[in-house]
Amino acid sequence: MYAVVKIGSYQYKVSEGDIIEVNRLSNQKGKTISLDQVLLFANGKDVRIGQPYLKDVKVSAKVVEDTLGDKVIAFKFRKRKDSCSKRGHRQKLTALNITEIDAK
Repeated sequence: MYAVVKIGSYQYKVSEGDIIEVNRLSNQKGKTISLDQVLLFANGKDVRIGQPYLKDVKVSAKVVEDTLGDKVIAFKFRKRKDSCSKRGHRQKLTALNITEIDAK
């Protein structure tokens, strides 16, 4: 059994027990959130596709922690003297543990 949910502007394929990292959410560690924007639900031969969302399927997730992603380096080089720049960036992420997929 799995579902495709939309969180922010990204879509994630989730199953019960999965831990996913999404862009930082403003929730505290340990809280349970409900993901209402379910695009697809599949359980064997029972496949439901939303137009755009499914109203009878809810996904519950627990906020595990707030983390930082891997460092991404943006390095620009031009063949002139002292004409290079190096910048680093770490994306702020939230880890979610998918606890339940409730389909009525």
